[in-house]
Amino acid sequence: MAKVSPIQFFRQVKQEVKKVTWPTKKEVLQTSTMVIILVSIAAAFFFFVDQILGWMVQLIFGLGV
Repeated sequence: MAKVSPIQFFRQVKQEVKKVTWPTKKEVLQTSTMVIILVSIAAAFFFFVDQILGWMVQLIFGLGV
């Protein structure tokens, strides 16, 4: 690879950034909403699985309240 001066490097970076297709505000809001919903569903699922497994361990080992 040929050595590139810092100025030339930043010019190339600027050219490449111009080629990027940035998401619209609507796309960002939709994907962010989906991420929040899916994370909430996953958190609820793992919470309930943890509660059930904890309850089963208490039954097996007799560690009731």
